[in-house]
Parts: sequence; C-alpha cells; structure tokens
Amino acid sequence: MLDRLGMSSCKGVSTPIASFTVLSSVCPLDPSFSDPTKYRQVVGALQYVTLTRPDLAFVVNRVCQFMHDPHDSHWDVVKRILWYLQTTKDQGLVIRPFTSLTVQAFSDADWAGSTDDRRSTGGYAVYFGTNLVSWQ
Repeated sequence: MLDRLGMSSCKGVSTPIASFTVLSSVCPLDPSFSDPTKYRQVVGALQYVTLTRPDLAFVVNRVCQFMHDPHDSHWDVVKRILWYLQTTKDQGLVIRPFTSLTVQAFSDADWAGSTDDRRSTGGYAVYFGTNLVSWQ
C-alpha cells in the first residue's frame, strides 16, 4: 500500500494517532479534502489491514466515520497511520494454512483487581488450528 501511494520511503512514527488529536465532522476552518475518492480507497484498504493489525482498529474506525465528507485534517490522520505502518511493517498477526480443525479457547479474569474502583477485568483468546481468530 505504501508503494502504491508513493510513500515507501516516508518517515515513521511510533503511534498511529497523536493523543491530542480531535476529529470532527464539523470543521469550519478545515477545507474539504481535494480527492475524496482517494481518501475512501486508502481508508478502505486500511480496513483490511486491521484483520492482521488489531492495533490499528480504533484509529481506522475513527477515520472511517468521515468517508462521506473527508477534510484535510482527516487525511492528515490517514497519513499518520501510513507512517506508523512504515515503522511497524514487520508486526502483525500471521495467518497460516493448517490441517487441524481444533478450536481452542483460553480465558483469564481478575475479579475486583483494580485498586481504584474494584472493577474486574477479563480477556480471552480463541484459536482455530494455530490461527488466532478472536480475542478481547
């Protein structure tokens, strides 16, 4: 994707979105993005990337919310996601072919483990063969 966009030699960043970034559909001082079709194509491709890169799910969901009317500030966030991909090209979930049809699930919970509010936390991972297919 970076090659196709001419960004294969772009600089990298350590996070997919800056913590102070606020995205809004109401942008009176922010002009509309000049090529909304390009925005939709890139963001659509990023949706597929989230299958193996769950670390991008939140920020890609955020930029998807502006596909109907993207602005320059939204495109800036998309570019930052691409810069993050440049830095983390070698990361992600690997999906391999397998012959076993076993399903394994693992879970863990920490009942009332938070010292601040005594909330419980939990999580799970489901494997189909050797592939991680669901997690929380």
